[in-house]
Amino acid sequence: MSTNAREAILAAARRTAQARGYSGLNFRDLAADVGIKSASIHYHFPTKADLGAAVAQRYWEDTAAGLETMVDETGDPAACLRRYPEVFRRSLENGNRMCLCSFMAAEYDDLPDPVKLEVQRFADVNVAWLARMLVAMGVEDAQAMQRARAIFAAIAGAQLMARSRDDVALFDTLVDGYRAAGLLPA
Repeated sequence: MSTNAREAILAAARRTAQARGYSGLNFRDLAADVGIKSASIHYHFPTKADLGAAVAQRYWEDTAAGLETMVDETGDPAACLRRYPEVFRRSLENGNRMCLCSFMAAEYDDLPDPVKLEVQRFADVNVAWLARMLVAMGVEDAQAMQRARAIFAAIAGAQLMARSRDDVALFDTLVDGYRAAGLLPA
């Protein structure tokens, strides 16, 4: 099996998990989406847990890389914090999907341990990046971590509310409220 097939499987699994969560991952459906036999998926990912962990890991790695690109592009922590909601907004713009790890976090009790670990890493990566931006803006370390968690939870919550109404504008309104309240830089 080629690397291209593995990447196609991961991309299809990502789209599916963002729309239906971990419970929506089905090898037969993914195989049809990719245009391969389900046995080919098992070649790369012997179990659903292996696939779920790999797609969640790739998701947080891609997110981390995107956040670092944002830092490189702006060089300004306040600008980065202003742009942070875009990370979650893009999922809504793409077929009213959710952040993959937020969706999976809602299924946490039913996730295999390796998938749980990758979902937790997504939150950890985001919170650490947010705290780093806040510290760079002069916020004290202990306060930065608390505020970073609040920002992460608020943005993920805004995405959840907007998705439940299929309304990206609601996401924007909520984020504007966070800015007005001082949680995010205006």
